[in-house]
Amino acid sequence: EVLTGCSRSSKVCRPARGGFLHSAMLLTLPQLLTPTDLHTARQLLANAPWADGSDSAGPQARLAKNNEQLPRDCEAAQAISAMVMAALERSALFLTATLPKRVFPPRINRYGGAANHYGDHVDAAIRQMPGRHERLRTDISCTVFLSEPEAYEGGELCIADTFGEQQIKLPAGHAVIYPGTSVHQVRPVTRGQRMACFFWIESMVRSDEQRRLLYEMDMALLRLREQHGDSPQTVALTGTYHNLLRMWADT
Repeated sequence: EVLTGCSRSSKVCRPARGGFLHSAMLLTLPQLLTPTDLHTARQLLANAPWADGSDSAGPQARLAKNNEQLPRDCEAAQAISAMVMAALERSALFLTATLPKRVFPPRINRYGGAANHYGDHVDAAIRQMPGRHERLRTDISCTVFLSEPEAYEGGELCIADTFGEQQIKLPAGHAVIYPGTSVHQVRPVTRGQRMACFFWIESMVRSDEQRRLLYEMDMALLRLREQHGDSPQTVALTGTYHNLLRMWADT
C-alpha cells in the first residue's frame, strides 16, 4: 500500500496504514508502540540525563551530527530500549519486512534548542554490539518517533532514494524502516523538541531488493488466504516463498 500524502518530491509522509513509501525499502510500522508504552516513555524521559549525541556516530557522521542522546546505561534508556525490543517481537510487519538476524539495542535521541539537526550522512556499515564480541551489519535503519508531530517544527527525517528525497514525520509510536545504505538527515528543529528511538537491523537476507520481493510475496499470500482461504495454489506459492528464503537467507 502506498501511503497517503506522499509524492515523489519532498513531501512529509503520513501513514494511512503500513506500506511502502516508494521503490526503496521504505516502510512504515504504524502504532509500533502502544499508548501505554508512550505514556511510560514520556514519564521516563521527563528527567532523563541527556548527553552529547556524537558518541554513536562514525568519523564522517560526527561532523554532521548535532543532537543529544541518552547514555546507554541510564534507567530511561534501558527501559525504553527493552520496550521497543518487545514491540518489535510483537510486530508481524517488522518481522516479515526485515527478516531480522540481529537487532542493535535501540538508542534514544533528542533534537531541539542548540542541538537541533543531523546533516547528510550514511550510517556506518558495521557496528560493534554493545557488551559483546560480536558485530552487526547495518542493512536496515529504523526510527521510532516518540514525539507527536505538532510538538515540534522541522525535524523531518529526510531520506534520499531513486525517486528523490522523502521527508518523513510520523505520529508518536509509529516507526519507519529504510535501507542502511541511504544518505539521510534530520532537518533542524526550530520549535519544541523531537525525541525518537533509533537502531539498526542485520537481516538474514542481505539484499534490499530480495527482501522487498519476499515481503511483497508474503503480503500477497496473506491477502489471498484472507479472501479465498488455503488452496493448492497458495500452498504452492508458500513453498516458493520458503524456497526463495532458503536460497537467499544467511542464518
